[in-house]
Amino acid sequence: MIKRNIGFSNLTAGYLFPEVARRRREYLSAHPDAKIISLGIGNTTEPLPQYIAKAMSDYSLGLATKEGYSGYGDEQGLTQLRERIAEVFYPGIISGDEVFISDGAKCDIARIQTLFGRKVKVAVQDPSYPVYVDGSVIAGAAGKNTGSGYKGITYMPCTPENNFFPDISKIKKNSLIYFCSPNNPTGAVSTKEDLKKLVDFANANGCIIIFDAAYREFIRDENLPKSIFEIEGSRTCSIEINSFSKPAGFTGVRLGWSIVPKELKFADGSSVHKDWNRVMTTLFNGASNVAQAGGLACLDKEGLAAMKGVIDYYLENARLIQHTFEGENFKKMNAQVYFTGNSPYIWVKFPGKKSWEVFDSILDKCRVVTTPGSGFGPAGESFIRISAFGHKEDVEEACKRLADFSL
Repeated sequence: MIKRNIGFSNLTAGYLFPEVARRRREYLSAHPDAKIISLGIGNTTEPLPQYIAKAMSDYSLGLATKEGYSGYGDEQGLTQLRERIAEVFYPGIISGDEVFISDGAKCDIARIQTLFGRKVKVAVQDPSYPVYVDGSVIAGAAGKNTGSGYKGITYMPCTPENNFFPDISKIKKNSLIYFCSPNNPTGAVSTKEDLKKLVDFANANGCIIIFDAAYREFIRDENLPKSIFEIEGSRTCSIEINSFSKPAGFTGVRLGWSIVPKELKFADGSSVHKDWNRVMTTLFNGASNVAQAGGLACLDKEGLAAMKGVIDYYLENARLIQHTFEGENFKKMNAQVYFTGNSPYIWVKFPGKKSWEVFDSILDKCRVVTTPGSGFGPAGESFIRISAFGHKEDVEEACKRLADFSL
């Protein structure tokens, strides 16, 4: 018989979000009349902007005509969309042929493992989005969990004590560095000075940064960088991943992109850009033409304004949640609230408590789903993440319930 991929054997427990869903189902099974409000998984909730939805609708109807029908497109994406992303988000620093269109950031993060093989060293922010770690384990770039993390992965604690920017000196040479800003789950946004330190370290130590910028459109502080490519020296050590999921509500539509500069090289001098092009044309058959029509609409003047309105909506939800967790009842529990105003996530610490204990208690007493911080890594223990993705009336109701919460 064929042996199982040892990476799956090395995975511990289940993926975080299915476990959250399982506990929610169990609660509903025991309390079938309960109205649960989810502020857990970062799934968007608001309708697509009409302008953007109409562009996809018109394109879809056009497929029923000889003039409008389209079959396979370029696996790298529509040239017009690639050039428009470069123009809007990376003016003067990225060219259209360095943009690769995909079916979403998570898919790109998983596929990108194929570039580096099983022997690559990996470093991740701790806490961080689980796919960085779990994807590395499945790909064979990490061993079994030792109880404080997976063997072969360098965890970089991001805590209030270091202002959520890690000690990068712990990263081993020639490592793949997963870095997210605004960070999921902490919501922290790295400064230009911090990212310059990261870029300089990567260039000096043969590392490549996988920069996840999926939440860039939440950044409202003009002094904070939205892209790693705003930093001098980044083109020789960085890949950036992004998505239309959060700003445009495309979590179900599925459309994202990656940026791979032509200057980026492997140790033998070969081109990362060239190999990524091979991955995308061999292991992927291109994003949906309908979704790409929506992406083009997102980047029109009307589409950009509509996306800003969606982000403003979620940021207002976030401020309501922040205010609730800064209330007197949470102060009595010594809860510590972290919210930057540049992210959809509120990160709350309950000193001395386990994350799943807090999760279960809030679910039981308030019928509100959050996300346990420990699911994002060892440094997330005692924290929970609260998501601002939700209908405003649901967020307001959740805040009312939480106002009387006590552990």
